[in-house]
Amino acid sequence: MHAWPLPRNRVITVRPSYPAIPPYNPHMDIAALIAQYGYAMVFLGTLFEGESVLLLAGYAAHLGYLDFVVLTGVAGLGALTGDQFFFWLGRRHGTILLRRRPALHGKVQRALDLIQKHPAGIILAMRFMWGLRIALPVAVGLGKVNRWHFFWLNLASAALWAPLVGGTGYLFGALLSRHLAVLHRVEHWVMLGLVATLLILRGYLHSRHIRS
Repeated sequence: MHAWPLPRNRVITVRPSYPAIPPYNPHMDIAALIAQYGYAMVFLGTLFEGESVLLLAGYAAHLGYLDFVVLTGVAGLGALTGDQFFFWLGRRHGTILLRRRPALHGKVQRALDLIQKHPAGIILAMRFMWGLRIALPVAVGLGKVNRWHFFWLNLASAALWAPLVGGTGYLFGALLSRHLAVLHRVEHWVMLGLVATLLILRGYLHSRHIRS
């Protein structure tokens, strides 16, 4: 009988398969960052003078990155918390604070003059008064306004301010998308432009207030 040769051992190399790397998409990065840190940034920003942050957040809510109802709730809570802190600071350590921060003295004195004339109206409108946002609750703390009276007025002011300012940013996004068909391609540049514009405007108003 004819003997057939046995097959030789073959070395088979198995190449691992890697998942395909998707192309870089800056829109996904911005959306992920805003979705992950957006509410925290809004809360921190509204602890102080947070109009700029809230306007941008309202625009982001129109783009679908944030939920508008949650956004206004977080913004209102941050504004309420910040003003309550500055009220407490004025009531407990107002004199020491003005002694250590003489630049704040003029603003607090101006705020005191306003509060003496229209205490309830000024407290309700204090979030719309640029340049006095921190000085006003400090001045109220230095005055004779009852802390619970200030709290309820402050709560009402925050409940009005948050949806109004956030809604302005939301409506801006709606108007922009209506007249700009390619908004989804340039939305990240629009947001950067808004940030730059708001920072420039804020710096201008701040320097003008200092000169005056």
